[in-house]
Formats: sequence, C-alpha cells, structure tokens
Amino acid sequence: MTIALWNPLKKLPALVWLKTYNKSALQADAMAAIIVTIMLIPQSLAYAMLAGLPPATGLYASILPLLAYALFGSSRTLAVGPVAIISLLSANAVGLAHINSGLNVLTLSMTLALLSGMLMLIMGLFKLGFIANLLGRPVVTGFITAAGILIALGQLKHILGIPLGGHNLPELAQGLLQYGRHTHLLTVGVGVISILFLWWARAPLTHVLCRFMSKNLASALSKLAPVSAVIISILLVSNLDLNQHGLKVVGDIPSGLPTLAWPELSGLLVSTLMPSAIMISLIGYVESISVAQTLANKRRQQIDPNHELLGLGAANVASAASGGFAVTGGFSRSVVNYDAGARTPMAGVFTAVGIALASLYLTPYLSLLPKAVLGATIVVAVLTLIEPNEIKFTWKYSKHDFVAMMITIGMVLFVGVEAGVMAGVVTTISLMLWRTSRPHTAVVGPVAGGQHFRNIDRHKVEQFEQVIALRIDESLFFGNVRYLDNQLNELLARNPCIEHLILMASGINHIDSSAVESLLEFNQRLHDQGIKMHLSEVKGPVLDRLQRINFAGQLTGTIYLSQHQAWQELTKPC
Repeated sequence: MTIALWNPLKKLPALVWLKTYNKSALQADAMAAIIVTIMLIPQSLAYAMLAGLPPATGLYASILPLLAYALFGSSRTLAVGPVAIISLLSANAVGLAHINSGLNVLTLSMTLALLSGMLMLIMGLFKLGFIANLLGRPVVTGFITAAGILIALGQLKHILGIPLGGHNLPELAQGLLQYGRHTHLLTVGVGVISILFLWWARAPLTHVLCRFMSKNLASALSKLAPVSAVIISILLVSNLDLNQHGLKVVGDIPSGLPTLAWPELSGLLVSTLMPSAIMISLIGYVESISVAQTLANKRRQQIDPNHELLGLGAANVASAASGGFAVTGGFSRSVVNYDAGARTPMAGVFTAVGIALASLYLTPYLSLLPKAVLGATIVVAVLTLIEPNEIKFTWKYSKHDFVAMMITIGMVLFVGVEAGVMAGVVTTISLMLWRTSRPHTAVVGPVAGGQHFRNIDRHKVEQFEQVIALRIDESLFFGNVRYLDNQLNELLARNPCIEHLILMASGINHIDSSAVESLLEFNQRLHDQGIKMHLSEVKGPVLDRLQRINFAGQLTGTIYLSQHQAWQELTKPC
C-alpha cells in the first residue's frame, strides 16, 4: 500500500453541502440545534467534571470544536463535543502527568487535546484511517463496557458526597472502605432521586409521550430531562439553601467566551502524553466513525473516513486552543441531532452559537447546581453504554473474540483503561495469528451429478484412492507453512495408494516467498515418491506472482483452471 499525502481542500465537505443549502435546511438545522444545545449544556458541565476540570471548560470544548468539525467533517448529523469515554481517558492521563510534572491540570488537558488533534490530522492527511481497524469490535465493546462501569462507580464520590478517588476497581473499593462512613445523606437523596428521574425519563416517559405525539418527538423531549433536573435542582437549592447544609454545588462559573491560547509543548511533556494521545485518537475515531456511519446509512449518505479524521483532528486542535479538552462524536447527542431533523453540519454551527450564548448569559445561574445532579447525569448516560446483549452474542458466536473481550474488560476494571485497551489489542492480534498459523483444510470430492466439491466429512461425495483433493482455506505465509506441511504428511500417510495430490487454492489470497519455497520442497518430495502435485482454482493475483518464478515449470503436475477440470482429467480411465 502506498501512503500518499492528499489535499483535503479540493473536496472540502462544507463546500459540498453549502452549495445546496436552503431555507428549509436552515429551519431544520436550527430546530435540531436548539434541542441539542439544551441537552449539551448539562452534559458539557458533567463531562468537564469527569475530566477533572472546571465546569466552564466543558462549555469551551463545545464551541470552536463544533465549528471546526462543520468545516472538515463529512457526516451531516454527527454531534461533536465532550463525551464520557474520552473524558475518562483524559482524566487518567492528565492525573498521572500532573503528579509527574506538577503542571496545571487544565494546561495538560489542553496539551493532550492538541496532541490528539495533531495525530488525527496527520492520519487524515496520509489516509491512515485503517490503523483504527486494530481496535476490533470485541475490544471496543469490552473497553466501553468496562469504562462505563468505572465511570459510573467513579461518580459515587458526587452521589455519596465523599472524597472518593481511583482509576480502577481495587482503588475505588479501597476508597469506599475508607470514606464510606462519611456518606452525606442529603447528597445521597439528591443523587438517587436524580438518577431515578433521569432513568424514568429515558424509557418509561418516552412510552407515555408516544401516546400523544410521534415517537421521534417523544424521544427528543425525553432527552431534555437532564435540563429539567438541572433547573429543578437549582431552584430547590436556591429556595431551601441546601448548599448551607453540606450539599456540594458547582460554584461560580466565569461568564464569557473562551480566550484563545496555544498550549506550550516540550519534549518531556509530549513524550509523557503521547501514549494517551494515541489512545484517545484511536478510540475517539472508532467511536465517532461508528456513530457517523450508522446515521449516514439511514439516509443513504456517505462518510469519508479521511475527512472524518481531519474533522475530529481540527475539532481537538480547536478545543485545545480555546481552553477545552479532548472531544469526539457523541452517540446520544448525534442520535438526538438526527431525530430532531438536522440535515447538515450547520446544526453544529448553530449549537456552537447556543453554547456561546449560554457561556455569556447563563453561567451565573448555574453556580447553585448540585454536583450530585451532574454525577447522576453521567451515571445514567454511561450505563447505556454497557451492552450485555453484545457480550452474549460474542460468547455464542466466537469464543476467541469473547476471550479478547473479557481480557479487555478485566484489565480495564482491575488495572486501568490504557492497559485494558492494549491488552485487548494484543490478545486480538495474538488470536488472529494463532488462527492463521493453523489453516483450515479439507479433503474434498465432487457431489454426485454436479461440479461442486465439498468436504468428504460433511457430505456424500465421490472419492478415489489414487486422487486426493485438499482444499486450503487460508493464505499461506511463513507462519503457517510448517503446520500445512505436517497436515500434508499426515494425509499421505493415511492414503498410501495416492498418485495425484490436488491443492485446491480457491481460499488462498496470498502466498509469500517462504510458503512458495515450502510448496516447491514438498513438490520435490512427492516427486521422489512417484506422486504428482497439482493446483486448481488459483486466483489471478496469486497466479501472477507464481508465474514470475516459473512455478508451473517446476511443478510435477499441472495448474488447472477449475477443480472440476482437474478431477475429470486425473480420474478418467487410462
């Protein structure tokens, strides 16, 4: 594969949809933006808290990044901004770097967002989106499931009102044992009631509203429950002075727009944060592209993976320059954006304007917002990330994938998120290499009266002692030729009358040089035993490579176009 730099400005997505933008699209985007803005305000505050940052940074991370993505991103409905998983990764990375370097947490978060954005931009410019394929579905599902559990448990410090810390289950459990007796009952009451209300608003309330309106509108309205919880809790704190009775609130949030500042980079800081930046880039891209592709399929639209990298990269750079932290495409917000009728990324632009107005005029009213309500918002949001049906499906379909998923979950829960992802990737690659190192083969024969060849152990087929056909269902390379050689030797030992061996190559997509040499060596051993080796159904690209070394000239037998032709030729009476 040739890695080539390309010019993204030639096919800028924004120039495509702006050409056909009209009043109808503007009205639809504006309405969707209002709903998403109302939903994003409490989420941005909560995810900033999750990232270990002042609440205002959540608002800052929801302004310029949306504008940047609208310019470069290819999805019409993806809603970019702070999300739970990336906020957790940022908090873990920044917390460790803060201990080692002593630098300000906000500075470290901005630097991490900048590095992540630059990595995505580089990947997009060089068309390296395929790298994210290393994160297979089992690893991603396992990571999100375990991270969702950790995030939910981590919010117990706000729900219980105790100084709970830790990045894995053992640390959280130790904190609960140490501080559990200091639980604040008023905080618990506010937190539990908020969780129950937000949970009720997700499904039961939607079901009730569907009796009076369309399903999409009912779903959109139910998504506004976090805002309702915010407003009600602020009113209660204000009127009952609950903050004077030990209920912790957000406190003063500075009004105004973010100031532009470029985080300073040093060699030590870059080397410290780069592993986490790589992790955030890959996971953020995989999460975002999955959501974008799902929504695009519903409208038969196309997603450009490289422009998605550029859009997300630009969004993270913009977040870093405006005092924010790492961002990506959010699932729940994107679904709401889609259901609310958004047609173009202009909805994101309008949302950015809405958040900017909130930063200017609404922040004074948010100072009495209980942290327990924000914690409840996070808990309810992340619990939807846990997918037991996906785990059950993986167990039924592939035990190997299930092992990779369980290792990822276990490592994330008991060691840490970065260790969990790395362990999952290593396990997946190791299992893949193990499978490919043991290629599946089957002795085949023709089904009576037809030209189809099937496994003799599964179907009733014709067989001849003198002619054996072996189908190879895997590409051949240095890692599996020895295993294949052993299988061939066992096959010869079981069939002493064999005169012709046909290797049916319909499942072979590639043969490397080590495998070719092994085939030629085996061909010679067969020749010494008076047995001819033939090939059938060799794919064009494989045959082209074999012709470069005159493989057919060295073969004791023939390369046949089809298995049927080879069988008829070699089994016909002399």
